[in-house]
Amino acid sequence: MLKKDRYKAFVEYFSKNSPDAQTELNYSNPYELLVAVILSAQCTDKRINLVTPKLFQQFPTVETLANSSAEEIFTYIRSVSYPNNKAKHLVGMAKMLVDVFDSTVPEKIEDLIKLPGVGRKTANVISSVVYNQPAMAVDTHVFRVSNRLGLTSKATTPLAVEKQLVKYLPVETIAIAHHWLILHGRYICLARKPQCDKCAITYMCKYFEKTHQVKEIKEKVS
Repeated sequence: MLKKDRYKAFVEYFSKNSPDAQTELNYSNPYELLVAVILSAQCTDKRINLVTPKLFQQFPTVETLANSSAEEIFTYIRSVSYPNNKAKHLVGMAKMLVDVFDSTVPEKIEDLIKLPGVGRKTANVISSVVYNQPAMAVDTHVFRVSNRLGLTSKATTPLAVEKQLVKYLPVETIAIAHHWLILHGRYICLARKPQCDKCAITYMCKYFEKTHQVKEIKEKVS
């Protein structure tokens, strides 16, 4: 299958079967999403959704978070990965939002990555989810699934994956395609053992095509 045909099949399938895909992080405004995404680095969305209700109740606005301390924030997020660093990042992020961005979560990637704790992946999430911009956030799921499907080739870094996906996906699908890839990787195309028997898109998958051919060869030899 040619790359253009693979992208076409990918978009057609998910547009039909997952037209409303969205983040599984719970939030009610851009500030809460930014906090949740920062916390979610190397941690599960399920864990973050257990932590954030009390955090948001105690710090409902960016101003209240900015006026807190890393030590205080730590007590609310101690169960997430790297809580000390993330507590410092959250307070620093909030202070910068108040002092530099008038307490408003910025839209542009170049502004977002200035915030403590915000890398390119987090910035792309905020830009696409909050502002519906054609930004592609590449986490471990997006990286793995796009390579397995054959949407990307020889892409050894998240940035390389991002550039290829943005280049070939229709611009109006880029924001939601991020969620298609994440959810497929989270529930079907697992890291250690992809559930190909449960996958509905093996017909477009380069990984399945390769492994299936190898299996057939081994069966013939044996």
